[in-house]
Amino acid sequence: MPALDQRRTPYFDALRDYVRAGTVPFHTPGHKQGRGMHRRLRDFIGDRVLAIDLTQIRGLDDLNAPEGPIADAHELAAAAYGADYSYFLINGSTAGNQAMLMTALRPGDTVLLPRNSHKSATSALIMSATRPVYMQPEVDEELHIDHCVTPETVERALDEHPDARAVFITSPTYYGATADLAAIERIVHARDKLLLVDEAWGPHLHFHPELPPSATSIGADACVNSTHKLIGGMSQASMLHTCGPRIDQGRLRSTLRLFQSTSPQLVLLASLDVARMQMATQGERLLGQTLALARDARRRLNRIPGVSCLGPECVGRPGVAGYDETRLVITVKDLGYTGYEAEAILRLRYNVQVELADLFNVVALVTIGDRRDSIDRLVRAVQALAREDRPVDLYAPSGILERRMAQGTYSLPKIPEQVVTPREAFLAAHVEVPFRKSAGKICAEVVTPYPPGIPILCPGERITQHIIDYVRLELKAGVHLQGPADTRLRTIRVLQA
Repeated sequence: MPALDQRRTPYFDALRDYVRAGTVPFHTPGHKQGRGMHRRLRDFIGDRVLAIDLTQIRGLDDLNAPEGPIADAHELAAAAYGADYSYFLINGSTAGNQAMLMTALRPGDTVLLPRNSHKSATSALIMSATRPVYMQPEVDEELHIDHCVTPETVERALDEHPDARAVFITSPTYYGATADLAAIERIVHARDKLLLVDEAWGPHLHFHPELPPSATSIGADACVNSTHKLIGGMSQASMLHTCGPRIDQGRLRSTLRLFQSTSPQLVLLASLDVARMQMATQGERLLGQTLALARDARRRLNRIPGVSCLGPECVGRPGVAGYDETRLVITVKDLGYTGYEAEAILRLRYNVQVELADLFNVVALVTIGDRRDSIDRLVRAVQALAREDRPVDLYAPSGILERRMAQGTYSLPKIPEQVVTPREAFLAAHVEVPFRKSAGKICAEVVTPYPPGIPILCPGERITQHIIDYVRLELKAGVHLQGPADTRLRTIRVLQA
């Protein structure tokens, strides 16, 4: 096949041509290219955005059955990412993970996945009526975070569960660690299993040689990229890529129709088309600039007393085969702050907003949208935070967190016992009980700190006292929960006895 011209943006061009033609619209949306929208929003977002907020009419193709410019854009995306097929997603990587798992699995199948998989994988397990076997990722006790699963863990899990149909891997993690995907691919495909990769945090990896290898470059059967997270797509705009013959494309397309709107936001699709063009034609240069900014920020942050910033020196640790240096994991524990407190102070006092906070760290993303001035603002804000006088030290010898860690009772909980499948528990009759008295009961809902969106409890798992103590302490420290009906977890839904 002749090389495709990656400078083209067929879908964006189709939208622009429709607007330029001056067609009179008697179709949705009702604001009619902004004319019917209130000035309060219209003046802020602009007429050009509203002009391409259209519906799928003649010439603008159909996301769920593309034959025109969307099909052309998909072909260009596949060529850019080194995939055989690519699909645009307008419900984020959540829809992509759900579609991958629903395509690969049948009711009753077993899938192997890391415990630190995103909650979208849990929802796919509920919908597909499949049985998860969780693999333990490598834990960084110093930073209190999970990294990736190792090839040895994957091989051992396949030995113990030879009936598993697929292996689902998260790489990169929210904190930037990447798995040894090449070794995992050899292990998985040697046993004729499917390798699915949640690469939501790696849409840029394929486009710079100093970044870890992408999932498509090592031959994963399917992977998902959140184009909106780190490159030029708009929020909710993601892609799903497949390589090789193992994924049934007809089933995948049918499954995507279950998770994609019949009225997709065409502005998101245009952003995917242009983001692909930008990476394919300028990605190495733009990401080189991004890496330079991130490396400079890391050097400066590591010079601040009481602050440390994770970097490529962690490569080689268990579960860290590679590291995405555009991620700044800023550890504030030695300042006496929790990450939740640091996040609030950085925003409310210094007008700097980070991506993620946890007990010990905040995570800042450096992307192609950053410039020197934004890096300077971040570094100055952390410098000011480090100079502040912390009135109450949660980590002091008398503090509750220090006591818990010294006693060994503040550690990431072990993977709970799975008593019934997620689907069985989610659909079963349940009752609400006080969370602090729920030890031994079977959870009927998902309990997920967000971000990063990794469940502590999934439906069908037995609640332990360790989990109760851990979550209650995290709540006191400031964690935000998604999933449970009671987001403060005063009560939790459990299966009826």
